[in-house]
Amino acid sequence: MIMKLELHKIDGTIASTKVDIDDAIFGVEPNDHVMYQAVIAERANSRQGTAKTKGRSEVRGGGRKPWRQKGRGAARAGTSRSPLWAGGGRIFGPDPRSYETRLPKKVKRLARISALASKAKSNELTMTEDFSVESGKTKEMATILEGLGLRGKKTTLLIPAMDEMLVRAGKNIPNLRIRVADTASTVDILDCQMLVIQKSAIEKIQKVLLS
Repeated sequence: MIMKLELHKIDGTIASTKVDIDDAIFGVEPNDHVMYQAVIAERANSRQGTAKTKGRSEVRGGGRKPWRQKGRGAARAGTSRSPLWAGGGRIFGPDPRSYETRLPKKVKRLARISALASKAKSNELTMTEDFSVESGKTKEMATILEGLGLRGKKTTLLIPAMDEMLVRAGKNIPNLRIRVADTASTVDILDCQMLVIQKSAIEKIQKVLLS
């Protein structure tokens, strides 16, 4: 089944034609649990896993017994680098590890579909005509966002293909994230107040998610 969405021009006006989008993506009931799994996996995979602390055997010094075992009236001690002492090692501290989490392809695809459907359902989805910023200037990109009523809103823009000048124009706008449509992740789609999709990007999305 085909749904129709209004197409916005970059000056904020609505075009006379509408965009056809597939109900199999934007009209499904969002699966919250699958989206949760995808977000957790992506966050985990972005971790470096390089955190490290030294245990008692790794801290420099502490080789000599601080005092004799008996007769001093104090608790026995074998090293001044005990985790109980200041300057000692750490108990059960972190060691370098991999946080990699893998999800089945079908689960990742369903998560992206659910994310898009969730945005459509909550009226946080805007379709725009294809546009670029040939000058690569931030001011021109800011004017476009102003025309679309997105000033100050956390926005994800999905484009059909990599556009270096467009990315350059938008990289200094703190609330704007630009992604190529067929590689945008679940987090890219969900982590914004408004999802903006260029007209040509819809074909890329539908080709990837429905194939």
